[in-house]
Amino acid sequence: MTSWSDKLRDGKPHQVKPVPVNIAGMKKGQVMLVPSTRIVAAFIRRLPKGRLLETRELRTRLARRYRAEVTCPITMGFILRSLAEAAWEARQAGAAEAVIPPVWRVLEDDSLTLKKLPRAAVAFFRARRAAEARD
Repeated sequence: MTSWSDKLRDGKPHQVKPVPVNIAGMKKGQVMLVPSTRIVAAFIRRLPKGRLLETRELRTRLARRYRAEVTCPITMGFILRSLAEAAWEARQAGAAEAVIPPVWRVLEDDSLTLKKLPRAAVAFFRARRAAEARD
């Protein structure tokens, strides 16, 4: 069975291309960033400790950085889930928090991603958000 951490190593590059059809709030023809796991993880790692960013704002900033109008929310959802699951796997394996991508900085409490994670992972991410907010 492939681990979530293994899935992060797929190496697919990001793409900037027109939206093919109206979907997920995007309009046909808009310039869309289809992000790679690598660029999303790198962006999240650069967020300062205690800085929380809504997923919508993350998509907006990435689109702007890659000269696109929108970032694909469907792909972003898959990537955030993979990052969160891999972070939880790493935590369970005893990895230090310093090496775990701080995905909790972009997962709001009502995030669809959180609803798909194990309860212990959700509790860990929420605790990290709260701890960073206090620091």
